[in-house]
Amino acid sequence: VQLQAYGGGLVQPGGSLRLSCVVSGSIFSINSMAWYRQAPGKQRDLVARVTSGGSTNYADFVKGRFTVSRDNAKNTVYLQMNSLKPEDTAVYYCNADVRVAWYNDGGDYWGKGTLVTVSS
Repeated sequence: VQLQAYGGGLVQPGGSLRLSCVVSGSIFSINSMAWYRQAPGKQRDLVARVTSGGSTNYADFVKGRFTVSRDNAKNTVYLQMNSLKPEDTAVYYCNADVRVAWYNDGGDYWGKGTLVTVSS
């Protein structure tokens, strides 16, 4: 199972970016999908998660600004980021709980991360 994230880059404060993450490989089904972030010198924090049923939860620091969604047909999770702030600067990692077979409960997989820099 591989996760590949796209969409990072440099954006000015107040701007928007959309991240995408495609899950590929031996997939029976995908349970939850999520985005985490890690700023230099800090721990990795959950940003947002979406379940297989579409329920979402967000970290307080992004509520009202970020939206997580998924396309099950494409095995893809998205993160729409609006009203970006300099403190949103971090490497963003996608995460997925993937079942590789019907008898498998699921396993935790990570992408390599994509850098988001918010600066004027």
